[in-house]
Amino acid sequence: MAVLVTADVLGQTLEGYDRMIAALRPALQDAKGFIAHGAAPFTGGWRVFEIWETQADATQFFSEHIHPNLPDGVKPHRTMTELHTLVMGNMATPPEVPPMDPTNLGGAG
Repeated sequence: MAVLVTADVLGQTLEGYDRMIAALRPALQDAKGFIAHGAAPFTGGWRVFEIWETQADATQFFSEHIHPNLPDGVKPHRTMTELHTLVMGNMATPPEVPPMDPTNLGGAG
């Protein structure tokens, strides 16, 4: 069954998190077993969650991509929980918005 990985990263900043996710997003999205990632600030740092198909997939990604790129002194406190249930919604891509025509700004005509 899937696993929920949570990591409290004390000392992490918005700028530090944004740099890290920008660099890791392609590898994360292509990683074996990856399902979802999210993050939010909390007092003193950032809390990150990920859902993976297996604990082994999560551990391998962390070992290969996260751990080697952590700034000095930053050590996430990670926990893994095997999920009993995982319900996923329909992941629809939002419709593409066509570019605005500057000659037709919606005025009466």
